[in-house]
Amino acid sequence: MSTPSGKILIIDDEEKLRKLLFRIISLEGYDVDQAEDLASGRKALKKKDYHLVLCDVKLPDGNGVDFVEEFKKEYPIIEIVLLTAYGTIQDGVRAMKSGAFDYLTKGDDNDKIIPLVEKAIEKAKQSQKLHRLLKKESDKHSFDNIIGESLAIEQAIKLSKQVAPTDATVLLIGETGTGKEVFANAIHQNSPRSSENFVAVNCSAFSNDLLESEIFGHKAGSFTGATKDKKGLFEEADGGTIFLDEIGEMNIDLQAKLLRVLENGTFLKVGDSKETKVNVRVIAATNRNLEERSSEGDFRLDLYYRLSTFTISLPSLNDRHDDIIILAQSFIDYFSVKMGRSQPEMSEGFKDALMSHQWKGNVRELRNVVERALIITPDGEELKANSLPFKGGAQVASMSGSFLLSDMERMLITRVMNHTNGNKTEAAKLMGIGLTTLYRKMEEYNLN
Repeated sequence: MSTPSGKILIIDDEEKLRKLLFRIISLEGYDVDQAEDLASGRKALKKKDYHLVLCDVKLPDGNGVDFVEEFKKEYPIIEIVLLTAYGTIQDGVRAMKSGAFDYLTKGDDNDKIIPLVEKAIEKAKQSQKLHRLLKKESDKHSFDNIIGESLAIEQAIKLSKQVAPTDATVLLIGETGTGKEVFANAIHQNSPRSSENFVAVNCSAFSNDLLESEIFGHKAGSFTGATKDKKGLFEEADGGTIFLDEIGEMNIDLQAKLLRVLENGTFLKVGDSKETKVNVRVIAATNRNLEERSSEGDFRLDLYYRLSTFTISLPSLNDRHDDIIILAQSFIDYFSVKMGRSQPEMSEGFKDALMSHQWKGNVRELRNVVERALIITPDGEELKANSLPFKGGAQVASMSGSFLLSDMERMLITRVMNHTNGNKTEAAKLMGIGLTTLYRKMEEYNLN
């Protein structure tokens, strides 16, 4: 018998037919259980995760058509097929509307059963895969996923949890790489708006005119190249949350428009004369001192007061020293699985180098450093200080029998390119070099 490729429950009070179906389906390699009525079927469903239920319509303790609606509410990602000796069009339509995968009349050619089972189980597996991905995505933005035990990070998490259920505007203050978007996403996912969009925009990534069009949208013909109407990110986030990163880089004229949205929820698209109204929660972030920028005339003080309704300061990695090794270990675990390699131990020299380094790029820098160290270190060996790209590790690890710089560069580029599946942009980023430099090196070492 082949390995079971799906779990099936048959609910039918006709023992002969039930056993016949059991035999036909089991011979195809499926894991099949039986129940003689709805009560025993419900018990089985609580004990095992099935992909498919084959259920009779007329049962001693209920009607299968009525059961479908109850079943799909409790088990939305399990498929159900109804079987009946007395099929009617009305029952079939009602069953399908309630969520049944199909409705079959007993006595039909049994050859139809297996193809139907295959289709139903394939759909169930796809639904379960999607469910796992959605759960994984939700878990990724959980506060529990923010790693650290230092007092500073625990205080930031506590404040974020307190403000999340409210609709208050939040201002996150912290250096680059401290996880401002991670916190913003966690606040959104733990708010009443979690089922709606979370939209993030980096205000420093656009020119002033382009940023206005990007976040507020524009009407066709409002400027050269505006060939059709465009929805802005505030409209995309309607009902949900918009995250404005690097808010301190926003032009002061555009700040006035943002202030209006915060005050009454309305704005004008570029080139429009009619106001657009939205219901959006705003979370902003900056690594600048907005009060100082206000005194210098570069940031509106009234906007600062509106944004800073609830301010949360995110500590730098240098201010949460106790978390460095904990974070490094979490990145080792993550990237080891991603690379399909064993999880290496950290040598004392590696730990000392991490602890003594000044983390200007904060958690983001630590993440990149650990990933690079894993790429450089052969599988089965511990992580050593010389795999780190800063003082404390001269990055002279013997990756081959040669210590020639050219041989080491060739080996490193080859490993990183394999890790990124040939993505040169990502490889250049990981190695901390420009894309043109990577192309030149690859040509020099005949790696194209």
